[in-house]
This record gives sequence, structure tokens and C-alpha cells, in this order.
Amino acid sequence: MANIKELLNNAQYQHVRELLTIAGELSQSTGVSAYAVGGCVRDLLLGKNLYDLDLMIEGEGIPFARKLAAKLGVKKVVPFEKFGTALIPNKPIQIEVATSRMEVYDADSRKPSEINYTDLHGDLSRRDFSINAMAMNIHPKNFGELTDLFGGISDLNSGILRTPMDPDETFSDDPLRIMRAAYFTSKLGFRIKNDCLDSMKRQAERIIIVSWERKRDEFIKILSTDKPSIGLLILKKSGLMNHIFPEIDVMDGLEQTSEWHHKDIFFHTLQVVDNVAELSDKMELRFAALVHDIAKPNTRKIDSEKGYTFHGHDAVGKRMINKVAKRMKLPNKLAEYLKKLTLLHLRPIALVKEDVTDSAIRRLMVDAGEELDDLMTLCRADITTKNP
Repeated sequence: MANIKELLNNAQYQHVRELLTIAGELSQSTGVSAYAVGGCVRDLLLGKNLYDLDLMIEGEGIPFARKLAAKLGVKKVVPFEKFGTALIPNKPIQIEVATSRMEVYDADSRKPSEINYTDLHGDLSRRDFSINAMAMNIHPKNFGELTDLFGGISDLNSGILRTPMDPDETFSDDPLRIMRAAYFTSKLGFRIKNDCLDSMKRQAERIIIVSWERKRDEFIKILSTDKPSIGLLILKKSGLMNHIFPEIDVMDGLEQTSEWHHKDIFFHTLQVVDNVAELSDKMELRFAALVHDIAKPNTRKIDSEKGYTFHGHDAVGKRMINKVAKRMKLPNKLAEYLKKLTLLHLRPIALVKEDVTDSAIRRLMVDAGEELDDLMTLCRADITTKNP
């Protein structure tokens, strides 16, 4: 069994090691087995910064969390009695303590209908992907011992995303995991194993049982990665984009004029999103890049001289975002931001093509208001997809 405690000697993990040492000493004094699990183990192996700690207890998780919080001087613990978990809002690293468990799901819900407490093996087997199904022992006598029952290290080294158990069962139980697969491909640059991708396609329709709030949050996480197009393309390939964002899904295969690098509207849009991601970390601006041409499929016509035209797609797009915002339960502030940038995204480009007047520039500045810099960034990302 491998031991990874030496990884915690890195200066970036000093506070993490201190927290795990305290939790490990508590596991010894209370006589329960305790492990660091999931994403924190994955990111430790990848050398990434840790912002959360997930602890799994073979015993009662909530009482353990309360005792741990007391040792850390944290007064507040947020328990989730049904799941046997508790959140310790410790700063700067938040801690979640869970009782080792397996879950039984009804076909029409991603919320477990039955929770059975189990051992380490059972807990790891229920997790989404092998790279998240590893555990590090934190007991003082065995501190750093890694349990890797499903080849997580091998998959990390190979850059592969696959499920610990049968993918149909994994994705059917919780279809949100399909979106998480798309997120991890974008975040880590990993490749989804073929049998997993095939299963994602089979289970895509089950995403309807997931609340829009959860789908929205996972979608935003994809947009927040360094190269969002990777995850967005996985949503398309899996069939999930049709359920999450049909207005984007329908762009695929629709041509536009040859002045663009990508004649296909869908791939042009992905390129603009990636261009914005290189220029800005602002999620809202990346979202605006995704929807700026949302009305092109609805306004597409063929002109005998100009080829494909999309007259009015800016104004029509603004109206379409109302429907998108309602469906995805977007905050009003975000919806208004998306509508403004969609409506105005052609204006700066139009000014370049005309004899620019001071009054025209002033009107644009007034109309864009505080979003002027973001609008110019979007236009820059859009226009750089053109052929030279």
C-alpha cells in the first residue's frame, strides 16, 4: 500500500497537514477510522492547492465533526442528519465530515431514497470517478497510507476519466455526474473512457430529474475552467446539451459566411468562449460569449449576394435570454448583463466599419455603461475568430 504523507511536506500544504494531524489524533482518541477522501486526495496527488477537505469516518460522522470543530476553535457546525454528514466552515479550508455510506436511488430522483452505512470499500465504490475514489488514512499510526481500489492513480497518470463501478449504474443513480464528467475534462484536460461516454449518451435524458439549480451551478463551473470548450463539447457529444441548453445545441451544423475561421456557428461560439477565457476570468463574460449569437439559428437567411445573413440576431437574442434565464433560474443581475452584451455586441464592430463620429462613440459608452470594458473584450474575442 502506497504512502503519500511526504506530499504534505510541501509548504503549500502546511495548514492542510496540521488539520489532518488534528483530525487523525481525534480519530485515535475516539477509536474510529478516519480518512481524507475524494477531491482533496486527487488534488494532493496532482500538486494542486486545496480549498476543501473531505473526511470520511467509519462511524458517526456528525459527532466527530462537532468534536473536531471544537478542537479547531470553530463554533458553528452545519449538520445534515439524513446523510450523516456535517460541514465545518473552517477558514481558509472548509471541512466536510461524512459517515461512510452507500445510497439507494429511486428511478425518478437523484436524491437517495435509502442510505446504508458501510465500510471504506463500499463508500469509495459509490463515488463518481476513479480519480475521486481514493482515500488517505489519517490515523497517526497509518498516516498517509493510500487506499486505491479502482486504479485512481493510474487514471490520474494516464489522464483518463472512468467510473469505479458500472457506468450505467453510476450515471443513472445521479445524472449530474454526466455534467461533472464534462467539467473534469475541461478542468483537468482528461479523456473520458469510451464505455463511460457511451453510457453518458444512454443516460443523458435522465438529467431531467436533476433540479435546475444544480444543473446551472455545474454548467457555470464548466464555464469557469481554463478551456470551457472542452466541457461544452462533451455536453454536446453526450447529448446533454440538448437538455441543458437547446439554443446552443441547435447551432451545430449551421453554416455562416466564410469570413470566419469556423463556418459552423457552434464551433465559432466555442472559439469565442475560449478567446474570452484567455482574456478574462470573469464567468459572466464567458457566459455572454456563449450566448452572444444565440439567435443566429432563428434569424439565419440566405442572400444571393452576401450568403448567410442574421439580421436582428442581437435584438432577438436579447429576448431569447429571458427564456433561458427563467429556465436556468439565473440571477436577475446575470440575466440583465447577458441581455445587454448580446444586444450591444455588434455595435463596436459597426463603428469600425463606418466613419466614426464622437456622438456615436458617446452613445455606445452611455448604452454600455459599466459594462463597456467587458463589451470591448467580447468584441475582441469575437472578431479574432475571423479569417485574416
